Amino acid sequence: MKEYLKSNIFRVISDVADIEGVDAYVTGGFVRDILLNRPSKDIDIVVVGSGVDFAQKVAQRLRARKVTYFKNFGTAQLKHNEWDIEFVGARKESYRLDSRKPIVENGTLEDDQKRRDFTINALAIGLNKRNFGELIDPFNGQQDLKQKIIRTPLEPAATFSDDPLRMVRAIRFATQLNFDIEPNTFKAISEMSGRISIVSIERVMDEINKMMASPRPSIGWLLLDQTGLLQYILPELAAMKGVESRNGVTHKDNFYHTLEVLDNLAQKSDDLWLRWAALLHDIGKPKTKRFVAGQGWTFHGHDFLGAKMIPEIFRKLKLPLNDKMKFVQKMVLLHLRPIVLSQDVVTDSAIRRLLFDAGDDIDALMMLCEADITSKNDSTVRKHLANFRIVRKKLKEVEEKDSIRNFQPPVTGEMIMGTFNLKPCKEVGIIKNRIKDAILDGEIRNDFFEAYTLMLNTGKDLGLTAVKIDPRYSSLSSK
Repeated sequence: MKEYLKSNIFRVISDVADIEGVDAYVTGGFVRDILLNRPSKDIDIVVVGSGVDFAQKVAQRLRARKVTYFKNFGTAQLKHNEWDIEFVGARKESYRLDSRKPIVENGTLEDDQKRRDFTINALAIGLNKRNFGELIDPFNGQQDLKQKIIRTPLEPAATFSDDPLRMVRAIRFATQLNFDIEPNTFKAISEMSGRISIVSIERVMDEINKMMASPRPSIGWLLLDQTGLLQYILPELAAMKGVESRNGVTHKDNFYHTLEVLDNLAQKSDDLWLRWAALLHDIGKPKTKRFVAGQGWTFHGHDFLGAKMIPEIFRKLKLPLNDKMKFVQKMVLLHLRPIVLSQDVVTDSAIRRLLFDAGDDIDALMMLCEADITSKNDSTVRKHLANFRIVRKKLKEVEEKDSIRNFQPPVTGEMIMGTFNLKPCKEVGIIKNRIKDAILDGEIRNDFFEAYTLMLNTGKDLGLTAVKIDPRYSSLSSK
């Protein structure tokens, strides 16, 4: 144990603790990760006394510049070299039923360990000279680590009633560590799931995003569903559960399919927002499900409806309403396009349009589509992947030849208005779209002269008269 405490930071904390005559301990995630042989640079220090005063003494010894004090909360944060250290005085907490904000009092180390969420986070290591490196484990957290169990130190109902966020944290840790939730703890979460509604969605989503960054995020979403928490956090995903049969025709369970897609994608990418796109790519299916005689179950338009649902879902979950949201929305909208291409003859025109619409996100889109292959038939999977390789090759060839990704037509709206002496009107839009479509369909090259010629001809067809010709076009046309 002591070998993990060889850093100078622990020697300084130990010296200050003995000089000041207070007991100091490293607790929580740092201790847990030591025992799991996981790297950690976040250190939680508990002192029996004032955490702020103790942090000031340590900061002076370290000559630390980045120290933040939260005197109202009795905590301080210090950044030193690679370490992020938080100091807090040992405390005991009590809660009111209608709030997760605790009533805090000074306490002992035992009080502080009792208030921890799980036994694996209630471990402490002594830092005074007399007990340096000694593990203090009143709730058998070390044994739970060995058995890979998430369990509360006290009665789980009381633990979750005091702070309902701990229910989501249990699932987050189970997902990150690939641990099981102890049966009584799991039962308490299931019985008290509705109490998550008093927790701010921002705190919930902080845990969910950590869960989403795990190697297999599906574990967490399954546990959220099994405990009943999912319907309070993301009911749109819960609505995807279940299968329906009619006339002997059954559709797949889109909830479980989605989780397979998410795990497939997680094997290839750490991008949090691409993972969210995988989770939400079929979110429009419940509202578009139809049974059509002779066709079976259809979900026509689920890509368009799903994309329309994304802003509201992000708004409700307090996820960023910026380019991250727009990226997820784009992925949901376009996720069927490469699949359609892989099943048909791949034309340059279709490839140009996909490149134009996806832009720099084309590689992420292809990754999502490949993750969307969840067939249990190996030959079907091999066939789809082979077709996607053809699509990827064609994308590269067309991009190298035509430079379509993120292209802007060489004739702008301002040029059109100047040429025909127009103000903004529908004719300008008609001409712009005609030029764009002609380039994407391969009728003309992505070239100024060809685009300008088409602009003049289209304007003429619309009954417009050119009053000003760009000198570049005049010089080119005279050659």
